[in-house]
Amino acid sequence: MHYTFKKILKEVLNYKKKFIIANIIAIIAVIVSTPAPLLMPLLVDEVLLKKPGFLTENIDKILGVQEAYGYILIVLILTLFLRSLFFVLTVLHDYIFSVISKNITYKIRKDMLSQISKISLNEYESFGSGKISSLFLIDVATVETFLGMSISKLIVSILTIIGVAIVLLLINWKLALFILIVNPFVVILSKKFARKVSFYKKNENKAYESFTEALGETLDLFWQIRASNQENNFIKKLFVESENIKKTGIAFSYKSDAALRFSFLLFLSGFEIFRAGAIFTVAYGHLSIGMMLATFSYLWVMMGPVQEILNIQYSYHNAKKALERINKIFEMQKEPLFEHIKNPFKDTNTNMITLKNLSFSYNNKTEVLKNINMKIFKGKKVAIVGASGSGKTTLAQIIVGFYHAKQGDLFVDDINVKNIGLDVLREHIYLVLQNPLLFNETIKFNLTMGKEISEDEIFKALKTAQLEEIIKNLKNGINTEVGKNGIKLSGGQRQRISIARMILAKPNIVIFDESTSALDIQTEENLFEALKDTLKEKTTIIIAHRLSTIKQADFVYMLENGKIVEEGTFENLIEKEGIFLKHIKTKGELNK
Repeated sequence: MHYTFKKILKEVLNYKKKFIIANIIAIIAVIVSTPAPLLMPLLVDEVLLKKPGFLTENIDKILGVQEAYGYILIVLILTLFLRSLFFVLTVLHDYIFSVISKNITYKIRKDMLSQISKISLNEYESFGSGKISSLFLIDVATVETFLGMSISKLIVSILTIIGVAIVLLLINWKLALFILIVNPFVVILSKKFARKVSFYKKNENKAYESFTEALGETLDLFWQIRASNQENNFIKKLFVESENIKKTGIAFSYKSDAALRFSFLLFLSGFEIFRAGAIFTVAYGHLSIGMMLATFSYLWVMMGPVQEILNIQYSYHNAKKALERINKIFEMQKEPLFEHIKNPFKDTNTNMITLKNLSFSYNNKTEVLKNINMKIFKGKKVAIVGASGSGKTTLAQIIVGFYHAKQGDLFVDDINVKNIGLDVLREHIYLVLQNPLLFNETIKFNLTMGKEISEDEIFKALKTAQLEEIIKNLKNGINTEVGKNGIKLSGGQRQRISIARMILAKPNIVIFDESTSALDIQTEENLFEALKDTLKEKTTIIIAHRLSTIKQADFVYMLENGKIVEEGTFENLIEKEGIFLKHIKTKGELNK
């Protein structure tokens, strides 16, 4: 899917009835407003110069012969009424276009969100959340502004220019032709400036993207930044990004303003020449003073629509560049869409996992996993060990369906995941992370993820996770806010919140990825003892360094540089102490 103005036009046609009504209103508004500038100048000839004509003759027929002040008052009231009616009609016209534009940009955002929900996690991490946020906030808003205001004003502006042109041609066709020839020249010249200025807008948007990404990352990791005493360095980087916004913003602002002013200068130059021509026509031709004043009025009326058309050109080129950036979202690689042919999780509490000749790399570069063959039987506990960077976490993320193997296959109960569907896979396999991600919400929300779960079940899960007493002692209990990323909780509490969340999810297969690393030995032992009933007959995968954690496993796989280098039972591998301890020793801590 790609968004172009052609596609957006098709979207506009989905609101055909509203679009037609808006255009009818625009036509009526122009018909109503076009005579207004002519009425007062007519009185100059017909009342002040005592040359009765169309206006006074019709007033005499309808209301009777008037004194001079009577004609002036009647025409004033009529003029104000026409201008007020024009105001009401244009507001209504703009409202309808605003509704259409908001609906279209709402659909664009929906399509973008839908695309985001389908892209591969690898692609998402490469693209960056800051850039994505910028597209949603800045670029969609740019398109929305163009659709809502520019197009609606374009229609009224064009109709107004046509109406004014007709009146001017009736007043004096030679003068009218002159101004009508000058205006297209101004518009064409302005279009060239608009294209150049859009380049500076693109640079400004890139600066915003970079700043948003850097700011988001700094705020998300502020705790770590402060812990490392690096606030000044990171803030200085943000100053640089902010200064780039300033520079690109200045370049766009003054150059776009200069281009607009130059375009308007061209129009004003033509306007002054036209006024001189009008005075010349009065002096040496047959144009009356009243009609000369009328032409001046219509020139001022025309200035607004011409200026709007000039502005719309800049808005169009900015919106076009914004659409190009938005389309980057739709160019991002999606995760595979596997069919729901078979469901191995149905009517069973656990399953077997098989990996055959599986290899994986990020961005098709260095392989992180190489020809992995692994079988994890139903109801068994399997430990995966290895040094940092050996590929353990990547393997876990492939099993849960976050990443997708470059080569090889993943099976659940001998059914290829390609016949299961990734959403079904993730629903029944739960990954408990070492650094769990928590919402800036209540403990209850972080446990239930918005699902309806009874408090009895919640506290039962908290009890198993060794958190019940801690939560009960909090002033607001499970309704306590945890702060962004659970900052109000300790590392061990966050890990246990994640484990309680897993219990409530009731998966068939559980993967613990260093998920008890922040707990002391005694708490960890109590936790796994309490988890026995929950994990009974479930397939469990444990990624850990501690011997106390690993020795629970029925079988152990050891990874090194993305390959399985050893496998066997804990008892068999402990005999190869030199090799085994090399893979599990961490920070000098060893628990035999």
